[in-house]
Amino acid sequence: MSSAIQVYTQAALAERWLQASWAKPSVFACVLGFTETGLIPGISAAGASPADREFTAIADAEFLYYGPQVAPCFPLPPLMAGVSPTLISRAVIAGLGLPLYLLDAGLRHPPTVPAIALQGSPAQCVRTGAALPLSLVEHLFQQGRHWGATLASQVPEGYLILGECVVGGTTTALAILTALGWDVAGKVNSSHAICNHQQKWEIVQHGLTQAGLQTLDPRHPPSPFQVVAAVGDPMQPVVAGMAIAASRCSQVLLAGGTQMLAVYALIRAIAQHHHLEWNPAAVVVGTTRWVAEDPTGDTVGLAAMLEAPLLATTLDFTKARFAALRAYERGFVKEGVGAGGCAIAAHLQGWDAAHLRRQVEALLEERQRLEATGVR
Repeated sequence: MSSAIQVYTQAALAERWLQASWAKPSVFACVLGFTETGLIPGISAAGASPADREFTAIADAEFLYYGPQVAPCFPLPPLMAGVSPTLISRAVIAGLGLPLYLLDAGLRHPPTVPAIALQGSPAQCVRTGAALPLSLVEHLFQQGRHWGATLASQVPEGYLILGECVVGGTTTALAILTALGWDVAGKVNSSHAICNHQQKWEIVQHGLTQAGLQTLDPRHPPSPFQVVAAVGDPMQPVVAGMAIAASRCSQVLLAGGTQMLAVYALIRAIAQHHHLEWNPAAVVVGTTRWVAEDPTGDTVGLAAMLEAPLLATTLDFTKARFAALRAYERGFVKEGVGAGGCAIAAHLQGWDAAHLRRQVEALLEERQRLEATGVR
């Protein structure tokens, strides 16, 4: 098995998943969504300003789909430091020829690339305690079940990679986990170099109070769909539905950090509450080393608490030629747009971490050249 993949929790299950997925085909589906939580000043580093963050998912999806362009409709937004993780995902998609599907679960602005419209809507801020209508959460979950089964049927001998792009999504992850009864204060990380735990916690506590959801007892959680409706985002029920359905016929890689660990907890809660069949042995969470080993959060502790199998790519940008990539080693950005999962997919096809780094560098170099010269 590739030394470029590190296993952190549920080792036996994770190793079996890796063995079954080695050199197997995969499909990448990235679920796009929006929460007004992402517009709170300082909440996220996935865009230098609230105005930038309003278009982060649109720009990331455009780059993910087309790669570098002379004149993109929405250029990748400036970040506080570093560069979008969509470069990592795009390098793998281009290098492996991965089939790509984009799903619009609820964006504030229409995407500029072909995307499957799920008839969702953006979420209100977590602070409101009324993020989404309950009927919409149930609709998005059913859409997820349909598309999860549909896409997984393409790779019955392989695996479905499920990524996301939701600015402010680590805050909704904290809210979901807390409302489901898990004591996760200080464990969920962020795109900041030093996680803004206090700001997130105050927002979540306000939202839970508004919604009347303040239990911390995982033995008596509220309805999971009510939790998402109160303090979630539109990506969460979609990916939960996709994973539940896909796990019945293929392997599933939840490509993300603490946002996907929150979805993993949501999957279990939904399956238990609604008596739905799924295959836990087929589902793992895959992220980056920068998330798994973030000293300002506790991703591994969270995964262990949830009994979720956690893997990570050992991709390292210490020797990268570009400062924007080396910023990852200082704790900025870390993950997003399925970057960790796509990296794991590349390793399962034989790419080592150094080769992947060179592919990302080449893509960033091409982007900079096009910006500087205007020559395709």
